[in-house]
Amino acid sequence: MFMSQGQFGMARARYQSIDIASRVEGASPHMLVQIMYEELLKALDTMAAAVRQRDIVKRGRTQARALSILHGLEGSLDFNRGAEIAAGLATVYREARRLVVNGGRENDEEQIVRARDMLGEIAGAWSAIGQ
Repeated sequence: MFMSQGQFGMARARYQSIDIASRVEGASPHMLVQIMYEELLKALDTMAAAVRQRDIVKRGRTQARALSILHGLEGSLDFNRGAEIAAGLATVYREARRLVVNGGRENDEEQIVRARDMLGEIAGAWSAIGQ
């Protein structure tokens, strides 16, 4: 009658995947970037928790997710239309990737939190633009 821990985890992952897919389906380009920021911040929070718990599997999985989203964000930059801003964001994304990689390799939560703080400011600003 009750789900085991593994079944619950799989059900939760499936629900999250459906939730993200439904949010992405009709989203504007601005909203898509906002969703990417939200998912990135969640991944970094989960990665930091995994480092604290010494859960190397979860740390690796969330690190890969965070790095993938960072690459996606950088790849979406339009250097022709927003040269200075795009270049500045690219620099921030590269620094965040460096911190995430080093934080994972060294099991250093502080580097992950620094990356999260930098990106959280940008995510907040991005969210404010859309309102």
